[in-house]
Amino acid sequence: MHLLKLAEAVKEGVKEAGMVGFRFNTIGVSDAISMGTRGMCYSLQSRDLIADSIETVMAAQWYDGNISIPGCDKNMPGTIMAMGRLNRPSIMVYGGTIKPGHFQGHTYDIISAFQVYGEYVSGSVNDEQRMNVVRNSCPGAGACGGMYTANTMASAIEAMGMTLPYSSSNPAEDPLKLDECRLAGKYLLDLIKMDLKPRDIITPKAIRNAMVVVMALGGSTNAVLHLIAIARSVGLQLTLDDFQKVSDEVPFLADLKPSGKYVMEDVHKIGGTPAIIRHLLELGFLDGDCITVTGQTMAENAKLYPSLPEGQQIIRPLTNPIKETGHIQILYGNLAPEGSVAKITGKEGLYFSGPALVFEGEESMIAAISENIHEFL
Repeated sequence: MHLLKLAEAVKEGVKEAGMVGFRFNTIGVSDAISMGTRGMCYSLQSRDLIADSIETVMAAQWYDGNISIPGCDKNMPGTIMAMGRLNRPSIMVYGGTIKPGHFQGHTYDIISAFQVYGEYVSGSVNDEQRMNVVRNSCPGAGACGGMYTANTMASAIEAMGMTLPYSSSNPAEDPLKLDECRLAGKYLLDLIKMDLKPRDIITPKAIRNAMVVVMALGGSTNAVLHLIAIARSVGLQLTLDDFQKVSDEVPFLADLKPSGKYVMEDVHKIGGTPAIIRHLLELGFLDGDCITVTGQTMAENAKLYPSLPEGQQIIRPLTNPIKETGHIQILYGNLAPEGSVAKITGKEGLYFSGPALVFEGEESMIAAISENIHEFL
């Protein structure tokens, strides 16, 4: 929807830096279209196809460097996996988050559209009310606005050092996103001159920094499988137990959707991801010595950006976290002897006891909910 415009700005920046840029594209799967259908079986596969296609073109055509502009869930880990495998100077520019929609005094995002469907089939809202929510949930370009998979991975990759500062929090349609795109060319040239490559940046400590940010922000469980794949792309081993260790050490601090109140645009307004990174550095949760695509360390970058403003409500103080430990929990048992990933935000209690309804597949489950919604209320 807007990535071509961003690509043109990147190409301008590459040209201004004295280089020649050639654009090529790859595939993309929209989970918003595929969810609830058999099409979703192809979503995770798309990540690996994206990685394969970028690696193939870069290697076959002998590109000296790479600036990738992913815009959604699987695109980002796919691009970073390709960068890690190929190991040529590279920068990721996140396509950016969508702004929330507004209608009759209410604020909406993509999850609002999902939730109102349940309200519609249960009879609590009529079709006109449902459509008012749907029409105002996605008002423009950008990835889902809360701390869903896209913003989770963008934040994690910024903490990993593979994007310029603010990339994960600059909204898709904000002029600052275009400025970031133009700057990418200069920084790529610097990386080429310094011979600073992804495997110099994506180290065990950098991956841990990414995990810390996922925990502090209440990020998606999908970060687990994507970060494991990214680690493997640079020859590192990351396990489920590594996530549990970080979760045990890092509190859940961000009041962000889906479990909280705010969206990524609100993070942008309080100083963006760099302000959060600076805050986590000051608390001692991050390793500031990790090098980034700026050519500077995380700590050196953080000194250039302001702290979180007094009175902001999005990032809780350490004395009053949403949860004293991380929300991601690794569980083992008879249902998952090799391990499973759960998101426990603190609102669910320590355990749940109740009957289980078993379905043989997603389609039959969705049909049952749609046809017999009152049995589930």
